[in-house]
Amino acid sequence: MDFSAHRQQLIIADRKLSYLDVGTGPVLLFGHSYLWDSAMWAPQIAALSAHYRCIVPELWGHGQSDLLPDNGKTLLDIADHMLALMDRLDITQFSVIGLSVGAMWGAELVLKAPARVKTLVMLNSFIGFEPEVTRAKYDGMLDMITAAKAIPAPLISAISPLFFANNAAHNTPELVAGFEHSLATISAEKIPTIVKLGRMIFGRRDTMECAEQFTLPCLIMAGVEDKARSVLESYLMSDAIDGSQLVHIPAAGHISTLEQAELINQHLADFLAKHH
Repeated sequence: MDFSAHRQQLIIADRKLSYLDVGTGPVLLFGHSYLWDSAMWAPQIAALSAHYRCIVPELWGHGQSDLLPDNGKTLLDIADHMLALMDRLDITQFSVIGLSVGAMWGAELVLKAPARVKTLVMLNSFIGFEPEVTRAKYDGMLDMITAAKAIPAPLISAISPLFFANNAAHNTPELVAGFEHSLATISAEKIPTIVKLGRMIFGRRDTMECAEQFTLPCLIMAGVEDKARSVLESYLMSDAIDGSQLVHIPAAGHISTLEQAELINQHLADFLAKHH
């Protein structure tokens, strides 16, 4: 599914932000995972753009977006940039569908502009503090990437399994190989932005403290074989956010949108139809 004809760019915070704009109807703002790009939403765009306008920005240093702007210090700044995108497109109300860091900045955007966000979907994410053990592990990886000015092959072998279901190398070898190739070919120019974003994500603030402010319809989805974000974390968010709905996605890791696309699409379609 090639949506390149729908790719556009706008200047946000003095940098070019690349995004897809597909379909018409109520607006859905998508946020992709760290180290991925808008293509991880391809099955969802294909299914939902028949009834919705899908806006799919690419994080700084990812896809075809420019490097991180000077005013990009925290995920709150990223939320500001995405809100600026909505302003530039004259979109007043929209739903947010985010996976991993896409849901983290999505939650910050809800807190910034609660009247503008109609519904929130968070897949394979956690809006609390990064646990100390995993933060230390990821900080070590980011140090290695900084030193190498690239993602070295042994590190790719360690990072790749974090994103997929247990048997992905056997069941979806092309998906795994494509991701590993994308990591191996990140340009040296992009590495500082990739590292800064990593530190931003793993050093994020605890938005769980604001859980009582999430009064909009909220769907939380968790791949049961996710190694980067545990199902327990999704339970914690569901418990904290009053009235939220929690769904398990079987045989799915972190990038559940590609591993279990049909099931994800069905849950999204049902949830959005109920609230639009």
